[in-house]
Amino acid sequence: MDVTYDGKDHNEVSAPADVSQAKSAPPLEHAYAGFWIRFWAFLLDGIVIGSINRLLISPVFSLLHLPKETGLFTFSLYSITSAVVFFAYFAIMTKCFKQTLGKMVFGLKVVSLVPEKGLTWDVILFREVIGRYINSVYITYLIVGFTPKKQGIHDYFADTAVIHEKLYRKK
Repeated sequence: MDVTYDGKDHNEVSAPADVSQAKSAPPLEHAYAGFWIRFWAFLLDGIVIGSINRLLISPVFSLLHLPKETGLFTFSLYSITSAVVFFAYFAIMTKCFKQTLGKMVFGLKVVSLVPEKGLTWDVILFREVIGRYINSVYITYLIVGFTPKKQGIHDYFADTAVIHEKLYRKK
């Protein structure tokens, strides 16, 4: 059996014969990420941050013989450093990649709802630092499950949303 190559890529999808058919397709937009998928991404991020603290910060404190314990009403240098790592991880990853490692694994991305403004440093810092502080009362984070764009309080204030990268819905 002779097979010849005709130079065409037969895996490509050709345009529809009727152009009006293509125009009648409903417009699509990325689907918003709900509470549970964001929860699992956050848990994975917690594992990453805990690993960074245990692999980098803890050995440095041990080598320098710095205390890791906290007093009853005081913060130790170790807890402050761990908090800085926590906030810096979320802020830097979101600014550079628009997603953290947890969001990457689950195919999620942070987007600005005001495209002309974008994800600037002031938006990122507000969303990730002030927003994480607001959401330290975890009950407020449950709002994600009940809003149309699946936004948390920090998303509302920063005009952001978390979307699925490869999942779409009709507009």
